[in-house]
Amino acid sequence: MDFADYLRFLGALVFVLALIALVAWALRRYGLGGGLAGVARGRTKRLAVVESLPLDPRRRLVLVRRDGVEHLLVLGASGETVVERSIAADRANLSENAGDVPE
Repeated sequence: MDFADYLRFLGALVFVLALIALVAWALRRYGLGGGLAGVARGRTKRLAVVESLPLDPRRRLVLVRRDGVEHLLVLGASGETVVERSIAADRANLSENAGDVPE
């Protein structure tokens, strides 16, 4: 291999890396990246997993918050089950601080 082959290889590598960077920038800029793009600028997150607890190797108890309202779900291999829905935020905070309540 001579010097021209090395230059051609280096040029092709730089070109491919530039194309990857350009596509990543476009996906991030126009919000086409799905989970990769994150939350759009100026918008707040509406959905969050508050807490997750494994019940056994196949099932998981998950507390999900949507628009300030929490929902308790059991996720498993056979499907999903809603245990409790529309849990108010105040009620959820009371259960966290149940040990702090004076007698």
